[in-house]
Amino acid sequence: MEDRVEFIDQVEEVKESKKGILKEVFDGSILTRDIVARQLPFLAFLAFLALVYIGNRYHAEKIVREESGLQNEIKELRAKSISIAAELMDVSRQSEVSRLIAEKGMDLKEAVRPPKKLVIEE
Repeated sequence: MEDRVEFIDQVEEVKESKKGILKEVFDGSILTRDIVARQLPFLAFLAFLALVYIGNRYHAEKIVREESGLQNEIKELRAKSISIAAELMDVSRQSEVSRLIAEKGMDLKEAVRPPKKLVIEE
């Protein structure tokens, strides 16, 4: 019979603690309980993991922003390279070279005869 009374007392204690748990959380007295005190290293580890997770996310977002900026820069440089290559091709045509030589007043003339190949026999 005495066991039954203790069981009822324990049930009342559990009900009482459920009602006051919110109050204990806000005033900080929950941290003084033995079960919570034993779990503090694990809670600290979880808090550390949360901070690492947040830091990792910020770092990943920074890398994505940098990559996006570099992709835009690559597109711009590629367009510039294509335009410079087209300009070089235009300037290096034989007719354009002869026109530029005539404009600058250089005393150069185009070859009328094609070049000859020298063959050395051994």
